[in-house]
Amino acid sequence: MTRKFFGTDGIRGRTNKGVMTAATAMKVGQAAGAHFLRGTHRHRVVIGKDTRLSGYMMESALVAGFTSVGMDVIMTGPLPTPAIALLTREMRADLGVMISASHNPYEDNGIKLFGPDGFKLSDEDELAIEGLLDKPPMLVDADRIGRARRIEDARGRYIHAVKQSISSDTRFDGLKVVVDCANGAAYQVAPSAIWELGAEVVTLGVSPDGTNINRNVGSTAIGALQAKVVETSADIGIALDGDADRLIVVDEKGQAVDGDQLMALMATRMAQKGTLKGGGVVATVMSNLGLERFLQGQGLSLERTKVGDRYVLERMKQGGFNVGGEQSGHMILLDHATTGDGTIAAMGVLASLVRSGKPASELLHLFDTVPQLLKNVRYDGGQPLDDSGVKQVIADAERELEGKGRLVIRPSGTEPVIRVMAEGDDQSQVEAVVDRICAAVKEAA
Repeated sequence: MTRKFFGTDGIRGRTNKGVMTAATAMKVGQAAGAHFLRGTHRHRVVIGKDTRLSGYMMESALVAGFTSVGMDVIMTGPLPTPAIALLTREMRADLGVMISASHNPYEDNGIKLFGPDGFKLSDEDELAIEGLLDKPPMLVDADRIGRARRIEDARGRYIHAVKQSISSDTRFDGLKVVVDCANGAAYQVAPSAIWELGAEVVTLGVSPDGTNINRNVGSTAIGALQAKVVETSADIGIALDGDADRLIVVDEKGQAVDGDQLMALMATRMAQKGTLKGGGVVATVMSNLGLERFLQGQGLSLERTKVGDRYVLERMKQGGFNVGGEQSGHMILLDHATTGDGTIAAMGVLASLVRSGKPASELLHLFDTVPQLLKNVRYDGGQPLDDSGVKQVIADAERELEGKGRLVIRPSGTEPVIRVMAEGDDQSQVEAVVDRICAAVKEAA
């Protein structure tokens, strides 16, 4: 079946246009609710959201959809995506829903679904829900309509789980940490969790107004965090994205530390303690060649997947790995969470910083990255990668980089953009290769 609604990370789009409307959200609630009505128990769904203005509309529509097919609804208000995954499992719910478009601007929104185990839905479940979306809803009789309630202790439950992810004797006393929450879902919980363990916390991006999520703050716009770390002489900076499932770190010098360096840190620390599973790390094709070389030097492997944390997670579960992630900052630590969790990853980084006694600039730069360049080419329609001229330019570039680097060309799963990435030991060669391919794609678009 061709996917009409679900993409690589749930359903996402511009609010009040295309698929991202209140009408669609209600249908998703009805279809997903009907699909997960199994057995005779009272069924329930946990619904969370980030801080987008449209979250109110989408939440109300989803509540209408779920209750109309007989599901009770528990609403948490703004909470990180991983918190909804956690609460879905903890509260024995049949389904979890996060309303968020992650790092996208406020005009966009999305719907992510979690099964009763706290993991994102399988392709089979998504296809089954797709099949129900165009059919008449399975409305229940009046006496079986679901109820909805908002719980007040959801934030506390998640903060407790975050702190439990590190050893009980670890404290952050003496650390000054700048925490940038992107005016998003973690604006209350992340600073609170870090402060409760003793750190002095300086905050950024903790004043959401419905329209400023991810705007000039957060993991995709770290300039403000870099400046604040240097200005306040902080030991480290933590940047989350809008739904707090990804993490980028800034050291005390204001230098960015991406997900590749964080995976290297976590893997080596856990390998030393004997807690690393699978013999290595799972990452995507976008992770730097430097990470792969570093892990090999430690006797560890790097397994690559397609871009998307869901593909990383699938491989982790298949191969028994407990550390995986993306260069962009998704960090999946399966011992503590069922999805990427920026706050839990930050806890691990801060704990390592305390134990090492080293400055962040020394602890978090484990390898030199191979020159890598990523450029995006936006297009209006068609399939530029199917153009014969583009194919020829890509083939020539692959031959040129063979044995000396890598080339990754892929369409974005969330917007009409072709991503062109190359890496290799020769910076000028990498730049020339990327520019040639981008020019060819633009001409064909």
